[in-house]
Amino acid sequence: MASTRTATGKHRRTTKVNIRTSANVVGITTVASGVVAGITGQAFAADGPPDPQQTGLTQAIVIGDGIADHIEAQAQSQETAAEQAAAKAKAEAIARQEAARKAEAATKKAKAEREAKERAAREAERKRLNTFVSPISGSYVSTGYQASSGLWSSGTHTGIDFHASTGTTVHSVGMGEIVEAGWGGSYGNNVVIKMNDGTYTQYGHLSSISVSVGQKVTPGQQIGLSGATGNVTGPHLHFEARTSPDYGSDIDPLSYLRTHGVNV
Repeated sequence: MASTRTATGKHRRTTKVNIRTSANVVGITTVASGVVAGITGQAFAADGPPDPQQTGLTQAIVIGDGIADHIEAQAQSQETAAEQAAAKAKAEAIARQEAARKAEAATKKAKAEREAKERAAREAERKRLNTFVSPISGSYVSTGYQASSGLWSSGTHTGIDFHASTGTTVHSVGMGEIVEAGWGGSYGNNVVIKMNDGTYTQYGHLSSISVSVGQKVTPGQQIGLSGATGNVTGPHLHFEARTSPDYGSDIDPLSYLRTHGVNV
Protein backbone atom coordinates (compact mmCIF):
# COMPACT_ATOMS: atom_id res chain seq x y z
CA MET A 1 0.00 0.00 0.00
CA ALA A 2 2.88 2.41 0.83
CA SER A 3 4.44 1.84 -2.56
CA THR A 4 1.21 2.75 -4.22
CA ARG A 5 1.02 6.07 -2.32
CA THR A 6 4.58 6.97 -3.15
CA ALA A 7 3.98 6.46 -6.88
CA THR A 8 0.83 8.48 -6.67
CA GLY A 9 2.62 11.26 -4.85
CA LYS A 10 5.42 11.45 -7.44
CA HIS A 11 2.86 11.63 -10.22
CA ARG A 12 1.16 14.52 -8.50
CA ARG A 13 4.43 16.44 -8.01
CA THR A 14 5.35 16.00 -11.64
CA THR A 15 1.93 17.34 -12.70
CA LYS A 16 2.35 20.43 -10.50
CA VAL A 17 5.75 21.19 -11.90
CA ASN A 18 4.47 20.90 -15.47
CA ILE A 19 1.55 23.15 -14.69
CA ARG A 20 3.87 25.81 -13.25
CA THR A 21 6.17 25.55 -16.26
CA SER A 22 3.22 25.95 -18.64
CA ALA A 23 2.08 28.91 -16.62
CA ASN A 24 5.50 30.48 -17.05
CA VAL A 25 5.28 30.09 -20.81
CA VAL A 26 1.81 31.61 -20.83
CA GLY A 27 3.11 34.52 -18.78
CA ILE A 28 5.94 35.10 -21.19
CA THR A 29 3.63 35.10 -24.21
CA THR A 30 1.14 37.36 -22.41
CA VAL A 31 3.82 40.02 -21.77
CA ALA A 32 4.61 40.14 -25.53
CA SER A 33 2.95 42.70 -27.84
CA GLY A 34 -0.06 42.04 -30.06
CA VAL A 35 2.28 40.89 -32.80
CA VAL A 36 3.91 38.35 -30.43
CA ALA A 37 0.56 36.99 -29.38
CA GLY A 38 -0.46 36.62 -32.99
CA ILE A 39 2.62 34.68 -33.94
CA THR A 40 2.37 32.45 -30.86
CA GLY A 41 -1.22 31.70 -31.70
CA GLN A 42 -0.25 30.80 -35.27
CA ALA A 43 2.47 28.45 -33.97
CA PHE A 44 0.04 26.69 -31.65
CA ALA A 45 -2.58 26.47 -34.37
CA ALA A 46 -0.13 24.86 -36.75
CA ASP A 47 1.38 22.37 -34.27
CA GLY A 48 -1.75 21.50 -32.24
CA PRO A 49 -2.02 21.69 -28.44
CA PRO A 50 1.34 22.15 -26.71
CA ASP A 51 3.01 19.15 -25.25
CA PRO A 52 3.52 19.68 -21.50
CA GLN A 53 7.07 18.42 -21.96
CA GLN A 54 7.80 21.13 -24.62
CA THR A 55 6.55 24.24 -22.84
CA GLY A 56 9.70 25.15 -21.00
CA LEU A 57 11.92 28.24 -21.19
CA THR A 58 13.77 27.01 -24.28
CA GLN A 59 10.59 26.98 -26.39
CA ALA A 60 9.67 30.49 -25.21
CA ILE A 61 13.07 31.83 -26.28
CA VAL A 62 12.70 30.29 -29.75
CA ILE A 63 9.30 31.97 -30.17
CA GLY A 64 10.79 35.29 -28.98
CA ASP A 65 13.51 35.17 -31.65
CA GLY A 66 10.90 34.65 -34.39
CA ILE A 67 8.89 37.59 -33.12
CA ALA A 68 11.96 39.82 -33.10
CA ASP A 69 12.76 38.86 -36.68
CA HIS A 70 9.19 39.60 -37.70
CA ILE A 71 9.19 43.00 -35.98
CA GLU A 72 12.51 43.89 -37.58
CA ALA A 73 11.19 42.87 -41.00
CA GLN A 74 8.08 45.00 -40.46
CA ALA A 75 10.19 47.99 -39.40
CA GLN A 76 12.48 47.62 -42.40
CA SER A 77 9.46 47.34 -44.71
CA GLN A 78 7.96 50.49 -43.22
CA GLU A 79 11.27 52.33 -43.54
CA THR A 80 11.58 51.25 -47.18
CA ALA A 81 8.01 52.38 -47.88
CA ALA A 82 8.72 55.73 -46.23
CA GLU A 83 11.87 56.19 -48.29
CA GLN A 84 9.99 55.33 -51.47
CA ALA A 85 7.19 57.76 -50.58
CA ALA A 86 9.73 60.50 -49.86
CA ALA A 87 11.52 59.82 -53.14
CA LYS A 88 8.21 59.90 -55.03
CA ALA A 89 7.21 63.16 -53.35
CA LYS A 90 10.58 64.69 -54.20
CA ALA A 91 10.30 63.56 -57.82
CA GLU A 92 6.79 65.00 -58.07
CA ALA A 93 7.98 68.31 -56.56
CA ILE A 94 10.84 68.47 -59.09
CA ALA A 95 8.41 67.69 -61.91
CA ARG A 96 6.07 70.48 -60.75
CA GLN A 97 8.96 72.92 -60.56
CA GLU A 98 10.12 71.96 -64.05
CA ALA A 99 6.58 72.29 -65.41
CA ALA A 100 6.26 75.71 -63.79
CA ARG A 101 9.62 76.76 -65.21
CA LYS A 102 8.64 75.64 -68.70
CA ALA A 103 5.26 77.38 -68.42
CA GLU A 104 6.95 80.60 -67.30
CA ALA A 105 9.47 80.36 -70.14
CA ALA A 106 6.67 79.74 -72.64
CA THR A 107 4.75 82.74 -71.30
CA LYS A 108 7.81 84.97 -71.56
CA LYS A 109 8.51 83.73 -75.08
CA ALA A 110 4.92 84.32 -76.16
CA LYS A 111 4.99 87.80 -74.64
CA ALA A 112 8.28 88.63 -76.36
CA GLU A 113 6.95 87.37 -79.71
CA ARG A 114 3.72 89.33 -79.28
CA GLU A 115 5.61 92.51 -78.39
CA ALA A 116 7.95 91.99 -81.36
CA LYS A 117 4.96 91.61 -83.70
CA GLU A 118 3.34 94.71 -82.23
CA ARG A 119 6.54 96.70 -82.69
CA ALA A 120 6.85 95.47 -86.26
CA ALA A 121 3.22 96.37 -86.95
CA ARG A 122 3.68 99.85 -85.47
CA GLU A 123 6.84 100.35 -87.50
CA ALA A 124 5.12 99.18 -90.66
CA GLU A 125 2.19 101.51 -89.98
CA ARG A 126 4.56 104.40 -89.25
CA LYS A 127 6.35 103.80 -92.52
CA ARG A 128 3.06 103.53 -94.37
CA LEU A 129 1.79 106.78 -92.93
CA ASN A 130 5.04 108.54 -93.78
CA THR A 131 5.06 107.16 -97.31
CA PHE A 132 4.09 109.31 -100.28
CA VAL A 133 2.37 107.99 -103.41
CA SER A 134 1.47 109.33 -106.82
CA PRO A 135 -1.92 111.10 -106.95
CA ILE A 136 -2.85 109.04 -110.04
CA SER A 137 -1.72 105.41 -110.15
CA GLY A 138 0.13 104.37 -113.31
CA SER A 139 -0.11 107.81 -114.90
CA TYR A 140 2.46 110.28 -116.22
CA VAL A 141 3.02 114.05 -116.29
CA SER A 142 1.48 115.56 -119.40
CA THR A 143 2.28 119.22 -118.63
CA GLY A 144 5.29 120.28 -116.57
CA TYR A 145 5.76 122.86 -113.85
CA GLN A 146 6.05 126.55 -114.93
CA ALA A 147 5.24 125.76 -118.55
CA SER A 148 4.34 128.99 -120.40
CA SER A 149 0.90 129.45 -121.93
CA GLY A 150 -1.88 131.99 -122.20
CA LEU A 151 -4.20 129.39 -120.72
CA TRP A 152 -3.05 130.33 -117.21
CA SER A 153 -3.71 133.71 -115.64
CA SER A 154 -0.19 133.90 -114.23
CA GLY A 155 1.30 133.10 -117.63
CA THR A 156 2.99 129.96 -116.31
CA HIS A 157 1.79 126.62 -115.01
CA THR A 158 1.72 126.60 -111.17
CA GLY A 159 1.59 122.83 -110.95
CA ILE A 160 1.85 119.68 -113.06
CA ASP A 161 -0.88 117.85 -114.96
CA PHE A 162 -1.32 114.09 -114.73
CA HIS A 163 -2.90 112.33 -117.67
CA ALA A 164 -6.27 110.89 -116.56
CA SER A 165 -9.64 110.33 -118.11
CA THR A 166 -12.79 111.46 -116.32
CA GLY A 167 -13.64 109.24 -113.35
CA THR A 168 -10.08 108.09 -112.53
CA THR A 169 -9.42 107.69 -108.80
CA VAL A 170 -7.40 110.53 -107.28
CA HIS A 171 -5.37 109.74 -104.13
CA SER A 172 -3.99 111.84 -101.34
CA VAL A 173 -0.22 111.74 -101.86
CA GLY A 174 0.43 111.49 -98.12
CA MET A 175 -1.01 111.78 -94.63
CA GLY A 176 -2.73 115.04 -93.77
CA GLU A 177 -5.93 116.95 -93.09
CA ILE A 178 -8.42 118.39 -95.57
CA VAL A 179 -8.46 122.19 -95.38
CA GLU A 180 -10.44 122.88 -98.56
CA ALA A 181 -12.95 120.77 -100.49
CA GLY A 182 -15.21 122.40 -103.05
CA TRP A 183 -15.32 124.83 -105.96
CA GLY A 184 -12.01 126.57 -106.62
CA GLY A 185 -12.75 128.95 -109.54
CA SER A 186 -10.52 128.18 -112.51
CA TYR A 187 -9.46 124.96 -110.70
CA GLY A 188 -13.04 123.71 -110.79
CA ASN A 189 -13.78 121.20 -108.03
CA ASN A 190 -10.60 121.04 -105.96
CA VAL A 191 -9.19 119.66 -102.70
CA VAL A 192 -6.37 121.16 -100.62
CA ILE A 193 -4.62 119.05 -97.97
CA LYS A 194 -2.30 120.21 -95.18
CA MET A 195 0.35 117.51 -95.05
CA ASN A 196 1.91 116.22 -91.83
CA ASP A 197 5.23 117.92 -92.69
CA GLY A 198 3.52 121.34 -92.85
CA THR A 199 3.37 121.59 -96.64
CA TYR A 200 0.18 121.63 -98.72
CA THR A 201 -0.97 119.74 -101.80
CA GLN A 202 -3.77 120.76 -104.18
CA TYR A 203 -5.85 118.62 -106.59
CA GLY A 204 -7.87 120.41 -109.30
CA HIS A 205 -10.49 119.87 -112.02
CA LEU A 206 -12.15 116.96 -110.16
CA SER A 207 -15.42 115.54 -111.44
CA SER A 208 -16.41 114.64 -107.85
CA ILE A 209 -15.09 115.09 -104.30
CA SER A 210 -15.26 112.31 -101.67
CA VAL A 211 -13.79 114.10 -98.60
CA SER A 212 -14.73 117.05 -96.42
CA VAL A 213 -12.92 119.81 -94.53
CA GLY A 214 -11.38 118.61 -91.26
CA GLN A 215 -11.14 115.00 -92.36
CA LYS A 216 -7.88 113.12 -91.81
CA VAL A 217 -6.53 111.23 -94.80
CA THR A 218 -3.78 108.68 -95.28
CA PRO A 219 -1.40 107.97 -98.17
CA GLY A 220 -3.26 106.49 -101.14
CA GLN A 221 -6.72 107.27 -99.76
CA GLN A 222 -9.25 108.29 -102.39
CA ILE A 223 -10.24 111.96 -102.20
CA GLY A 224 -12.17 112.26 -105.47
CA LEU A 225 -12.35 111.46 -109.18
CA SER A 226 -10.56 113.24 -111.99
CA GLY A 227 -12.52 115.32 -114.49
CA ALA A 228 -12.62 118.49 -116.57
CA THR A 229 -14.24 121.08 -114.27
CA GLY A 230 -12.97 124.67 -114.24
CA ASN A 231 -10.63 126.20 -116.82
CA VAL A 232 -9.49 123.18 -118.87
CA THR A 233 -9.26 121.90 -122.42
CA GLY A 234 -9.84 118.27 -121.44
CA PRO A 235 -9.96 115.87 -118.48
CA HIS A 236 -6.82 115.55 -116.35
CA LEU A 237 -5.62 116.09 -112.78
CA HIS A 238 -3.92 119.37 -111.89
CA PHE A 239 -1.58 118.80 -108.93
CA GLU A 240 0.25 121.49 -106.93
CA ALA A 241 2.67 121.51 -103.97
CA ARG A 242 2.54 124.67 -101.82
CA THR A 243 4.02 126.25 -98.72
CA SER A 244 0.57 127.56 -97.72
CA PRO A 245 -3.03 126.73 -98.70
CA ASP A 246 -3.22 129.81 -100.94
CA TYR A 247 -2.63 130.31 -104.63
CA GLY A 248 0.81 131.72 -105.43
CA SER A 249 2.77 129.74 -102.77
CA ASP A 250 3.52 126.95 -105.20
CA ILE A 251 6.80 124.96 -105.26
CA ASP A 252 8.04 122.47 -107.84
CA PRO A 253 5.58 119.55 -107.43
CA LEU A 254 7.71 117.07 -109.37
CA SER A 255 10.72 117.70 -107.15
CA TYR A 256 8.41 117.60 -104.10
CA LEU A 257 7.10 114.15 -104.98
CA ARG A 258 10.53 112.75 -105.82
CA THR A 259 11.96 114.08 -102.56
CA HIS A 260 9.28 112.05 -100.77
CA GLY A 261 10.20 108.89 -102.69
CA VAL A 262 7.59 108.98 -105.46
CA ASN A 263 8.99 107.85 -108.79
CA VAL A 264 7.35 110.11 -111.42
